[in-house]
Amino acid sequence: MTKKFAVLLFLLLAASTLLCAQTPATTPTGDTTWPVRAAGAFSMAIASGLCGLAQAKAIASSAEGMARNPGASAAIRFALILGLILIESLALYTMVIVLKVS
Repeated sequence: MTKKFAVLLFLLLAASTLLCAQTPATTPTGDTTWPVRAAGAFSMAIASGLCGLAQAKAIASSAEGMARNPGASAAIRFALILGLILIESLALYTMVIVLKVS
């Protein structure tokens, strides 16, 4: 783990604890749902971005594996499809949670 990543992770964890300790912000109409919606949109963006990166890495690795060993392409293809299903389920579960909360 690089030093820059460790510092970023520390700042993210420190900020999240401070945000959770605050009382909900209210607008003149008394609407307190905007922080929840903003957090949901932020988490959906992170989940979608990371799922895209993970899928790209999985496809590149499986294409390289099939090029190195064409005889094992059926097993590699099965593992690729299973992996893509599990990766995509992360984004779908995040979307369901975001829609349920907000």
